[in-house]
Amino acid sequence: MSRVQLALRVPDLQASIAFYSKLFATEPAKLRDGYANFTIAEPPLKLVLVQGAPDTETRMDHLGVEVDTTEAVHAATTRLQDEGLATDVETDTTCCYALQDKVWVHGPGKEPWEVYVVKADADSLAKQKDNTTYAAPAVTESGPPAPTGAGGCCP
Repeated sequence: MSRVQLALRVPDLQASIAFYSKLFATEPAKLRDGYANFTIAEPPLKLVLVQGAPDTETRMDHLGVEVDTTEAVHAATTRLQDEGLATDVETDTTCCYALQDKVWVHGPGKEPWEVYVVKADADSLAKQKDNTTYAAPAVTESGPPAPTGAGGCCP
């Protein structure tokens, strides 16, 4: 089963955890230093909260689609490239306390989207790339693509 992911950078992680626990009537699936995520059954959503700077407003960090397998990430990569979108493929990347395979694209407003699979739990919030490949950027009638690269997922 796949689900949409919404990652928010929040100024007060504990207050945000309390609020979203009440809003979605569920507790976080994962809690780590500066990080929490909720696996929400209804509506199917992965909500990620990342500690941001104090005294700032919550902002969208990035969007995503969580899938079940690396093969689903590969299929999404092929489909997105066939659609002429610039992709940034990451394999065996440790990010947000998880080992992941993923592909990034950016919407027309430069909003970052990832399609990813969580392969294992990890001990680090910060991004660590073990094996990254980059596809050549696609150029469309509207001009060159938005810069590729991850969203703000991990500082």
